Amino acid sequence: MNKVQLFNQIQKKRSFLCVGLDPVMELIPEHLLEFENPVLEFNRQIIDATQDLCVAYKPNTAFYECLGLKGWETLQKTKAYIPESLFTIADAKRGDIGNTSNMYAKAFLSEAGEMNFDSITVAPYMGKDSVTPFLGFQDKWVILLALTSNKGHEDFQLLKHDDEFIFEHVLKVSSSWTTDEQMMYVVGATHPESFQKIRSIVPNHFLLVPGVGAQGGDLQSVCKYGLNSKCGLLINAGRSIIFASKGKDFAEKARAEALKLQVEMDLILSAAGL
Repeated sequence: MNKVQLFNQIQKKRSFLCVGLDPVMELIPEHLLEFENPVLEFNRQIIDATQDLCVAYKPNTAFYECLGLKGWETLQKTKAYIPESLFTIADAKRGDIGNTSNMYAKAFLSEAGEMNFDSITVAPYMGKDSVTPFLGFQDKWVILLALTSNKGHEDFQLLKHDDEFIFEHVLKVSSSWTTDEQMMYVVGATHPESFQKIRSIVPNHFLLVPGVGAQGGDLQSVCKYGLNSKCGLLINAGRSIIFASKGKDFAEKARAEALKLQVEMDLILSAAGL
């Protein structure tokens, strides 16, 4: 999916919501345990309930890898179940030497493969040659970690290098590796004060923003400085939507939570003339 197609979906649905598909067996409603594959059934019902309210889905691969072979099969089937009109993110946080990154890129982004995601999250620590292999696929995206929402981000991302934070240096250097048609950045919603500075460095890039909902990030604060002329934001919400209920009404409750965000996003887009 290219940038124009993504923005068209945002305008059509009046939403820039990304739903995180991170299932935890202990939190899946008990009545789903009667299915042969409870996780897959859980994901299918969440997708059915929310697909008209969001523009993207983001499965975190760790929640599937931990289940072994069946987990990988569930990830593949979940990806196949998502409508082709929606943007898909493999939240795998890969990044290794060039040869290894090339294999990771083929695994998650190749149209000939079983995954065929639109994008993948990548860690920038090993530098340009570890990221470049992911950029070799037409209309596929790298979503580079920049300023994350976890507490430990302070350990490295907020260190100073030549009078700028490391995350700012990552943004400046990596934005020269390709265009805003192929690169996005992860910026946590728990850092709303940083969006103005980030937009001065990467004004036209899309930002994937986790941390709204369960982590306490505020949508209005993020949009105040993070929104650009093509929206430029994908707001990820996971736990607050998919685990809104543990009962038989879990999909209905998930939809209700997604709808709250979509309604707010519609107002934000309208106010911005989008």
